[in-house]
Formats: sequence, C-alpha cells, structure tokens
Amino acid sequence: MTRHSLPAIITACSLAAVTPAGADSATPPNIVFIVADDLGWTDAGFMGSTYYETPNLDRLAESGMVFTDAYAPAANCAPSRASVLTGQATPRHGVLTVSNPERGRSEHRRLIPPPNKTTLDPALTTFPRLLQEAGYQTFHIGKWHLGDDARPHGYDEAIGGHAGGMTPGGYFSPYRIPTLEDGPEGEYLTDRLGREAAALIEARDDSRPMLLSMQFYSPHTPIEAPEETIDRFRDKPATPIHFNPVYAAMIHHLDRSVGRILDALERQGILDDTFILFTSDNGGILGISGQDPLRAEKGAFYEGGLRVPMIVTWPGRVEPGVRSATPVTGLDYFPTFLEIAGVEKPEEHITDGDSLLPYLTGTGTLDADRKLFWHFPFYLQAYQGGNAHTRDVLFRTRPGSLVRVGDWKLLEYFEDDALELYKIGDDIGERRNLADIFPGKTEELHRILRDWREETSAPLPIGPNPDFDAEAEARALRRHMR
Repeated sequence: MTRHSLPAIITACSLAAVTPAGADSATPPNIVFIVADDLGWTDAGFMGSTYYETPNLDRLAESGMVFTDAYAPAANCAPSRASVLTGQATPRHGVLTVSNPERGRSEHRRLIPPPNKTTLDPALTTFPRLLQEAGYQTFHIGKWHLGDDARPHGYDEAIGGHAGGMTPGGYFSPYRIPTLEDGPEGEYLTDRLGREAAALIEARDDSRPMLLSMQFYSPHTPIEAPEETIDRFRDKPATPIHFNPVYAAMIHHLDRSVGRILDALERQGILDDTFILFTSDNGGILGISGQDPLRAEKGAFYEGGLRVPMIVTWPGRVEPGVRSATPVTGLDYFPTFLEIAGVEKPEEHITDGDSLLPYLTGTGTLDADRKLFWHFPFYLQAYQGGNAHTRDVLFRTRPGSLVRVGDWKLLEYFEDDALELYKIGDDIGERRNLADIFPGKTEELHRILRDWREETSAPLPIGPNPDFDAEAEARALRRHMR
C-alpha cells in the first residue's frame, strides 16, 4: 500500500485497530531509535537492493511504514545527529558540519566560512533528557560524535560513544573507544554493540518505559568486516550500483544486530509495546555504494546526500505494509517521540519539525507541501578522485542553503549567487535545472529561503577569501576533467 497523505482506502475497521498513544495503557510505550551511519537510500532489501541482505530490516519494514522521501537534517554526521536530538535546524544549535568548516584547498575556496561548533551544548534541551525527566530509562549505545559523553544530554547509560566520528581502532577489537571495554581479539564492533543493546533490554527496569538509542558506526568507513562474511558476497551477482562485498558484509552484520534487538524485545514480551524507528544519519558514499537514481552522495545537498531509508513500526498503532511518499525529516523525530511518550515540550524550546504521530496512526494528516530547510555555509572537499555529480569535481558541496516545498526544491550557492530549481517528483536525479524556465517559482522559493535564514539567524560566510586563486582553481578543474 502506498499513501501520500491520510489514505482514503483505509477502512473504518482498520482505523479502529489503530489507536493513539496512551489510549489503552497507563504506561507510555518503549521507544527504540536505530540509526545506521552513512547507509545509502537504496542500501537495503526493503529499498530495492538485491545484493545487500537485510532480512531483519525487511521484516521490520513489512510490519510498519516505510517513508520513501525521508531526509536527514544535514548531509553529514554531527550536525544531523545534533538536529535529531534537539529537534532544531542546524543554525539554532550551531553544529553545522563535522569539525573544520574549511575543507579542501584554500586557493579553491572563494569565501571564508563562519565558525562552527563541534560539540552539542549540554544546556540545550534534547528529547532523551525530556524523556528521562518524565521517568523513562534512557540508554545510548554506539556513535555519539557530539562531545566526550552522551550522558549529560539525557542518558542514564552510554556505551560505545566518543567525541570522534570514526572508530579509532577500526571495527575489530581492540576498539580504542573510551566508553567501551575491549572484547576478545577479533570481536566485531557491530556484533558487540548489538549484544550490548540486547543485554540492556533484558536488564531494564520493567516497571518503567525505556528509550534505547542504538547508533551504529556501520557502515561508515573504514570498510571492514569478518572474512567469512565477506566470502558470502564475493560470488554473489553484483548490480551496477551495489557491488562491494565488504560493504555488503558490514550491512549484513548491522542487520543481524537489529535482529538481536528485535529478538530481545520479543523475548521480554515488550515488542508490541515498543515504537521503533530505523533510519540513517545521511546519505551513502559513491565510491563504496552507488546512489542511483539519486544525485551525488554524503556531504552534498542533492538527494544522494540527504535522502535516507526510514521505517517506523508500532504494533496495533502503525498499519503494516504502508509505503509513504510524503516528505519527512529527522527534525520530526523530537516532537514525535515526545507525543508518543505524552511529554510536553518546554515552551521556550523552539523546534523545527512536526510530530508524525497523527499521520502514523491514521488519525491525521501531514502537510505534503510544508517547508523543509537545510543550511551549510561551509566547504566539503570531494572524495579522492573528484566528484562529477555535484557542481564541480573539487567539492561535494560549497556554501549554500536549500528548501523543499512539496515537489519543488531550490538550492542557492553563495559563491556565485547561483540558483538551481528541481521538480523532484519528475526528476529525482536532479538532472534538469528549471530555474530559468520557472522564474516565478524560483523567486517564490528564494524569498522563502531568505526569510527562513533571517528568522533562524543562519550564519553566512564572512567574506572573500584572500587565498582564493581563480587560475589555480581552473587548473585543478581541468586536471580532473581530463
């Protein structure tokens, strides 16, 4: 079943089986939030891959709702995670990129980017803190990337996270992660984190609801997996976009750990009382897994950098087998989690998303034409070998902003004031810039984007970069185009 808004084909009988939060229980549901790292939009069976094997995620997808137009709040790790935690667009919390905003060679950068925050301010309101204050047990496992310790942000326990974005020792023990004791030599990190999650589920206080935030490092680089699992995929027929047996093995282990979590919930008899959301923190990487039919990759603000797989399940509340093309964003998770738990947001805390609960339960709609924004006044250099899928091969992205409203998406680049307009429903690969063909729509969206930047006090580049060398840039572009 596919739906774009409240489905007319849901019968009165099926609506009666979908009850709002808290209608039949005095105890709020458990919440399990599972995030893969750099998993591309099609890098799972439920999103169409025939090469990657994800039976547990596919089972999850069959039991709930798949969002085909789900977006990360940012195109790289730390800002995406900060926005999910706070429910705020990146200009509000200040974590706009990963570490250095001046990526790439200085002589190729026309502008000086503004400063960037690399840690999330513990004073900011987060959904785990609000759930913790409301009586939830709150557990974080895996990647953190927003400071040294997740616990000050609302977690009772935090296992396996640290300030960095990558696994310091790789995927095999010893891991060199300060918050995770090393396992036996050769232990695989993704398996270990899945076992840690299952153990927390089984040891929880069953008189209180639980929030489990399961944040996998996988399949982020380094691309590593056990040899016996890699062998499983070496002779499997590849496809034009899915071809890497090591990456396939990483996804297999990630999926197996998701299965461990589902099995633990079932053994404890709480699967039916648990809201589960699975997604990725941003898009995938072209050299590792193709992003077609999307354009570009992680770090770019074309669809390949922002669009992510997403599943929501909640037995008896979310109808199974639904695929929705209504655009949603990671900014929606904060208000959704709070509404599910029956927790009020502090009035002074501004959020930028909408609760998905009415849409998920069939009791309301979600505006398919609402405004979704992204802002990135920085530079991200291209991966080795260049990237012809963005505006030029030197950068995955240069400073700019974008907005999607309904089917229309406008990108603005600050270096040359260029505007790009795409109609996503007709051109998911963003191949045809319609800015000159629809000048009225272009100006309308540009005005909306400028107003949003002013409202959020979005930081802009400071000014021209004195190191910029147009001739050096031109030479570099010519070298890559040979």
